[in-house]
Amino acid sequence: MWKLISGIFMGWSLGSNDSANVFGTAVASKTIRYRTAIILCAFFVILGAITEGQEGLKTLSGLTRQTLNTAFIASLAAALTVTLMTILKLPVSTSQAAVGAIIGIGILLGDLNLSGLTKVVLVWVGTPTGTLIVSLILYPVLAKILDALPINIFTRDYIVKGGLLIAGSYGAYALGANNVANVIGVYAKVGLLTLFQATLVGGLSIALGVVTFSKRVMITVGSKLVKLDPFSALIAVLAHAIVLHLFALVGVPTSSSQAIIGAVLGIGLLKGIQTINMRTLINILFGWVGTPLIAMFISLGLYAIFIG
Repeated sequence: MWKLISGIFMGWSLGSNDSANVFGTAVASKTIRYRTAIILCAFFVILGAITEGQEGLKTLSGLTRQTLNTAFIASLAAALTVTLMTILKLPVSTSQAAVGAIIGIGILLGDLNLSGLTKVVLVWVGTPTGTLIVSLILYPVLAKILDALPINIFTRDYIVKGGLLIAGSYGAYALGANNVANVIGVYAKVGLLTLFQATLVGGLSIALGVVTFSKRVMITVGSKLVKLDPFSALIAVLAHAIVLHLFALVGVPTSSSQAIIGAVLGIGLLKGIQTINMRTLINILFGWVGTPLIAMFISLGLYAIFIG
């Protein structure tokens, strides 16, 4: 049972990194306090995990056959990768870290479900593209609705702040529903936990990461890629939540980081390409490319140490 600790470590690292995708823009724009954000995020992550997280567990656990030892190694490799990127203040794909680690195990075992892998990789491409498109649609539509309301600027600010709280909570729910599979899916595969137990343990471990070590990446996502006003932050978080939830419903764990970056880039395109910090964007893209490769090589190394 002690080998479950690497899954809990993975959940902690996911929460510390990906909670920024939910409330980073709101915190960085000083619309919502950090303490309020992490409390809401932790609660709704757990709720999403236990209510809608089981479909993603089935998809991720089917990529290759697993033993308890390989499940431990895959989770530890993914967690180490995400923690490294968090220390570097880079929002990365925990889905890519988990899948990269599983691929490493699959290569060693000579057993890799290529059809399942293709499905996951296609979703990686579709996620930032989808949120970019959704943000491009939502921004003018909601702006027009808000401008049409007979309200003063103070009431408008109140509505936007309330919208950020709702959208952030929804985003946290979608994060738990979609990404809990990245945390604990391999353990459900080997039968160490039931699906419900897996979603509960995964949700709690993500929440732990949210409340203990999430502030660093929140600042990168919320302020360094594109400077966002509160309304733009609302659009980005809402687009992120919609796309993430849709993929959770079809049972494909996807990247929360790619989702929010796609949405933020959509806002940047609307405001003018010059508003996008290209250096930060390049660093983030480097993290996306490097994450699955680093996780794969770490899993290969850990396998050689513990099993080989």
